[in-house]
Amino acid sequence: MKNNIIIKPFYAIIFGGDGDLSKRKIIPAFFHRWLDGQLNMDFKIICVSRSIKEEKSLKIELKKFISRTTDSDENPKSIDAFLKNVQLINLRNTSTNEFEKLSVIINSKKEWQRIYYLSVPSSAFAEICNVLNKQKLIQLNSKVVLEKPLGHDLASSNQINATVLSAFSEKQIFRIDHYLGKETVQNLMVLRFANHLFERAWNADNIDNIQITVAEKLGVEKRAGYYDKTGALLDMVQNHLLQLLCLIAMEPPSQLTPDAVRNEKLKVLQSLRLFDKSTVKTDVVRGQYTRGNIAGEKVNSYLENIEKYNSDTETFVAIKAFIDNWRWKNTPFYLRTGKRMKKRYSDIVINFKAVQHNIFPESQHEMVNKLIIRLQPEERIELVQLSKVPGPGGYRFKPISLKLDFVDSFKSRMPDAYERLIIDILRGNQTLFMRHDELEAAWTWIESINKNWLKESRLVLYESGTWGPGDEILDGDAQWQTK
Repeated sequence: MKNNIIIKPFYAIIFGGDGDLSKRKIIPAFFHRWLDGQLNMDFKIICVSRSIKEEKSLKIELKKFISRTTDSDENPKSIDAFLKNVQLINLRNTSTNEFEKLSVIINSKKEWQRIYYLSVPSSAFAEICNVLNKQKLIQLNSKVVLEKPLGHDLASSNQINATVLSAFSEKQIFRIDHYLGKETVQNLMVLRFANHLFERAWNADNIDNIQITVAEKLGVEKRAGYYDKTGALLDMVQNHLLQLLCLIAMEPPSQLTPDAVRNEKLKVLQSLRLFDKSTVKTDVVRGQYTRGNIAGEKVNSYLENIEKYNSDTETFVAIKAFIDNWRWKNTPFYLRTGKRMKKRYSDIVINFKAVQHNIFPESQHEMVNKLIIRLQPEERIELVQLSKVPGPGGYRFKPISLKLDFVDSFKSRMPDAYERLIIDILRGNQTLFMRHDELEAAWTWIESINKNWLKESRLVLYESGTWGPGDEILDGDAQWQTK
């Protein structure tokens, strides 16, 4: 479906505009959409910094980061032309006097839409929104973009949202999760609802279990201070993994509109079975990486990385979840994420049930179809089926894969997830962004784990460079997909 919505001229005001996320992802995303001709209107990107920095030095940094994202021979000239639309403002605090600098610029074009992108810790959201509101810098054509995590628990999340909603309407708020901008994730909707073959089989009658894995080779690196207060459950499961689960498990929306899609995602979150003291012990595993070896290189433990030796923050979590509705009755959803694991990859694995009557008993341990949706490092969809090995000598079996590789199938550059999401923000399309009630439902489920597991589950140590713990929550013959 082609979106013909015209993007109006805009200011993109990025708070934390000189930060890592802005330089690595946000501004390069704007550049590529501009380079591809989607931003052919007037616009200005204003990078707001709390530190005193020269605009020239920021642009030199941005040029380096943007250059890494493209192989174009016209790179230097194109980047220089784009950076003419980028401006730096130093705002040392949120005082009225400081924000006058911003007011003078954006009030000169009151008809332009205003995108306030808060690439800062969520603890600063309320303060920024309050001063924007007080300075009358929020108009009907204004929008605000909030990076995760939104709070550290249900109460703090609700407080942040209440403050933001006092300045912006829900229609103006875009709670971003970059995983939802990945092409493979977006293709889930098409895969499920445009293909009769899959939709008929997409239920507990045909599917044995579903696995969602986000594995990282890196440790906490420069995020030690933030990560030790957060952990894997809040950093990854509360947002990324739950959003993927929603898209996998949701019912077909009545139409492809933002609220229709998000209504179905909300139903999934509200149907997730809550944990208690007993099920946290049996269905949740929390781990922390120790010293190990990754690709021939010795790496330190988590405690050594953060230089704090009494931390019980988890760097790994595995969860067996259930959705209590008709479609998914008693079907386990296995969620797993961890740092310092053997490989970096993210995928969703749909494990179908074996045939009811197997006439090839010698293949009974292999007769399982899988649909593997790989999100990173490459993006592809793979259907695993059993086939006879050619040649005489009876039936010998081998799993073979039918692959849809996005790079091979579509001979063009794969846009970064942020590129799609930024265009949706500019167009006002909220389909891939979380609504307040979705967020509240996600936090409610997360808290049923969080309030029980510190008392009821032990921290399992796992060696860096391994697949970590988590086998104990698997049912029957289920195995983690670790390809």
